[in-house]
Amino acid sequence: MTVVKRFFVVLLLLSIGQVLADEPEINARQALVKMTHAMEALNYKGTVAFLRNGKLETMKYFHAANNNTEQERLVSLNSPLREIIRDANKVSCHFKTTKQIVVDYRPFASSFLLDIPKNIDDLGGAYRFDLVGEENIAMQLADVIAIQPKDNFRYIRKIWVEKKYFLPLKVVIYDFSGLPLEQVVFTELEVKDSLPFVNIKSLDKASSAENKQSEQSANATWLESPAQPAFVVNELPFGFQEVFFTRSPVHNSDQLVDHMVLSDGFSSVSVYMENKNASMQSGLQSIGAVNSFSRAIGDFELTVMGEVPATTVKFIAEGIKLRGRSN
Repeated sequence: MTVVKRFFVVLLLLSIGQVLADEPEINARQALVKMTHAMEALNYKGTVAFLRNGKLETMKYFHAANNNTEQERLVSLNSPLREIIRDANKVSCHFKTTKQIVVDYRPFASSFLLDIPKNIDDLGGAYRFDLVGEENIAMQLADVIAIQPKDNFRYIRKIWVEKKYFLPLKVVIYDFSGLPLEQVVFTELEVKDSLPFVNIKSLDKASSAENKQSEQSANATWLESPAQPAFVVNELPFGFQEVFFTRSPVHNSDQLVDHMVLSDGFSSVSVYMENKNASMQSGLQSIGAVNSFSRAIGDFELTVMGEVPATTVKFIAEGIKLRGRSN
């Protein structure tokens, strides 16, 4: 009888073990989808370090969410003291010492932490997504997700996604040799039931009439932008598409600049076209992860710039033509 009981106990344990083994583990794509939702829906705050172009800046970070509305804030801890606030398509930078306000309007919302596409599956032809391990970041366990491009038009990325709430704790962009170009990493992060929204108007009271006029002018320019740029992008790397276009004046001048943003969801590229200027430099320039390529096109100067490899900006720039011309 004892032998029979032991047999059934062993059989039960084997069955339970098989069920647990058959439970599907979350894969890289599922983790990224959960991360996208968590970044928009949760209230969280912490301290985040940005390492770009060999410079390290640490800032306080806040994300408030309520009823499908979100607000993102960065507060500098060192000079120049400033607060950067994102409300939907409006990004404003408030300088504490000078009381100056710089405002940028965009028809899309993009996190200060990282760009992430709405639909990961749309990028299966451009990237491979792999879970490559687990690590502790800011004393919290995270899955390490490698985002490997399938061509040479975009950089390699890794995202450390916290296991409980699926928030990104660390993001690193690498060159093709595996050396880090840029990093964003939380040194501490806390999820809250709620966080207050900052009243932008109360901060604006400290600004001058000139700042407010500049903000209104920038908004009006964006709203009145023409439907088409003066140029045509003939060929793009797979997955890239136009995100938005605007025509606006250069700061403190009447000269207009056409500005188009292209993106594949992770990587963004800006295309600028303005009147030719003798002081402008042609060719390729690089600063950290950002590359730019400039060339003359008719009576204009074209610049393609983005957080992508040099081959990408050169490829896009060389394929751009003036609208209505064959060359």
